[in-house]
Amino acid sequence: MKNKAKKICFASSSGGHLEELLMLRPLMERYNSFIVTEKTAYEIAVPGIRCYYLQQVNRRERACMRRLIVNAFLSLRIFMIERPDVVISTGVLATIPLCLLCRIFGKKLVYIESFANVRTPSQTGRLMYRFAHRFYVQWPEMQEYYPRAVYRGGVY
Repeated sequence: MKNKAKKICFASSSGGHLEELLMLRPLMERYNSFIVTEKTAYEIAVPGIRCYYLQQVNRRERACMRRLIVNAFLSLRIFMIERPDVVISTGVLATIPLCLLCRIFGKKLVYIESFANVRTPSQTGRLMYRFAHRFYVQWPEMQEYYPRAVYRGGVY
């Protein structure tokens, strides 16, 4: 049975970050949830869960800033349609505007640092650490960089 009281946005870029996010599917199924990810050649299909798409962003491309600005407007549109209570994100660049909007509108932000980061923090993680209400790491070694982080193991 779904808990309709809370609406949760699950946000990530495509690829491995999305794969990590999809490991939280049991949580998605318990709440009124939706997914925000990057538009790629393939579309994700999670039965019963709505999905919205942002532009894919690569910090090494010339169009990076333009795409971030477009994603900020797309994120605002999604935010106004869905009005989530919580945003849970595994990163990365494309989801930053959505995460910041979450804070601007006074909603809860939960960030999960990538499973791939065992010994060094990610750039997105360093930024989101400042804004997240709850910050999770998937390796105990990462608590050296993120002292307020919560370690509960990996999502896999």
